Amino acid sequence: MKVSVEIECTPAEARAFFGLPDMTPLNDAMMERVKSSTSMMDPESVMKTWMNFGGAAQENFFKIMSGAMPGVK
Repeated sequence: MKVSVEIECTPAEARAFFGLPDMTPLNDAMMERVKSSTSMMDPESVMKTWMNFGGAAQENFFKIMSGAMPGVK
């Protein structure tokens, strides 16, 4: 025997029916945070931040990596 039940409702109605919390305020707050931080994801500003450390930081990074992999040069 096979029984099919088709229910037509919105996602909000389904959440309310199953007793799940309304996450809309949290989602809105997180989206605002993401939107405000998109300027930090701009490639130009990221490169400027990375380049502020200079060549010494790059050399130190390579020293650390080569120390972690002793067989690789």
